Amino acid sequence: MWYLYLDESGDLGFDFVNKKPSKFFTVTILAVKGIENRKLIKAVKITLRRKLNPPDKRRRLVKELKGSSTTLEIKKYFYEQTREVEFVLYTINLNKRRVYEYLIENKPRVYNFIARQVLDQIPFEKAGTRVELIIDKSKSKREIIEFNEYIRRQLEARLDPKVPLDIYHWLSHEAPGLQAVDVFCWGIFEKYERNKTDWYDVFQEKIKFETKYL
Repeated sequence: MWYLYLDESGDLGFDFVNKKPSKFFTVTILAVKGIENRKLIKAVKITLRRKLNPPDKRRRLVKELKGSSTTLEIKKYFYEQTREVEFVLYTINLNKRRVYEYLIENKPRVYNFIARQVLDQIPFEKAGTRVELIIDKSKSKREIIEFNEYIRRQLEARLDPKVPLDIYHWLSHEAPGLQAVDVFCWGIFEKYERNKTDWYDVFQEKIKFETKYL
C-alpha cells in the first residue's frame, strides 16, 4: 500500500495592494509505504502524548501537531521519532506574484494544477499495490468533486489498471499522517516565505523533490 499525504501552507490570496497575503503557496506530499505508515502514525501520537499532552498538563488536550504553532524543540523531538521511518517528501513552492492574471480569480484551478505538478514527481508506474491519496479537508463539496476528477484522470493514466486509487479528504486531527506532512510543509514554506530555515535544515534529508514554480 502506498500512502500519500498532501497538505499546503500559505494562502491563495493575490491582492498584494490592499491585503497582506503570503508571497508563496507551498504544496507538499509525504509518501510512505506499507508498515512504515504505522510507524509514522506512532511517531505523531508519541509526540502528542509526551510533549503536548503530558500527564501533568492535561487540562486542555492538544488534538494535533501543527507546523505553525508547534515549537522548534518539539518539532525536533518529532523528527527524532521519525528518523528511522522510510518516507520522502515532494514539494513545489508557487511564487504567487508571477501567476498569470487570468488565473487569479480561479483559485481551485491553481490549487489543482500545483497539486498535480507535485504528484507528477512520484513514480506511480512502479506502484504494484493500492494507492491512497489523503488530503486535508478544506474544500467545498463541488471543489472536492472537481479535484478528485482532475487528479484521478491524471493518475490513472500512469497507474497499472490493476492498482486501485483511493482519494480521501479528512480532517487533520483525524489523520496523524496529515499532521506529519503539515509540520514538514510549514518548514519548507518558511524557507521561501521568510528565508527561515532552522526547522527546514533538520529534515532536509527527507526531501526527494523540491522546486520553486514561476
